[in-house]
Amino acid sequence: MKMVTAFNSNMKVLGRLASQIATVVQGKDKPTNTPNHNDGDMCIVLNAKDVCVTGRKLTDKVCYWHTGQVLHLYVGHLKERTLKDEMAKDPTEVICKAVLRMLPRNKPRNVKIPELIPPVESNLLEVTNRTGIKKLRIFPGSEHPSGDQPLEPYVMPSRSVREMRP
Repeated sequence: MKMVTAFNSNMKVLGRLASQIATVVQGKDKPTNTPNHNDGDMCIVLNAKDVCVTGRKLTDKVCYWHTGQVLHLYVGHLKERTLKDEMAKDPTEVICKAVLRMLPRNKPRNVKIPELIPPVESNLLEVTNRTGIKKLRIFPGSEHPSGDQPLEPYVMPSRSVREMRP
């Protein structure tokens, strides 16, 4: 049975949050998980603007992308932006890319990718530039349009930190 799981990303670490979302989207948290069925739940991520990262990643992590066409009709350039600037521009895209990169890179991923990529909907609070979703909705604030659906809040498992040896 498919459920709607709500993730509150307020003061959560980006990588840990993305790995938990990827686990729920794939359905690996269910005892009935089989590789040939798409049994994952729909995930709603709230407070995307309040996600945090550890260390100096906000200033040191740089996101790169290339401009230009595939046919090389003109010279492309390598563009870069720090994670802090990416978060200021669009925090939903940062979480979406983190979840997409947590999925395994195999043939079933090509089936799951269109289900993960959020649409552009001007009347909602989502701000992205991709199309087609079934399983992942990311909102920068705490408000979301699916207020009539019962949301199951996801409780992040506690982290077991090993003690450092002297």
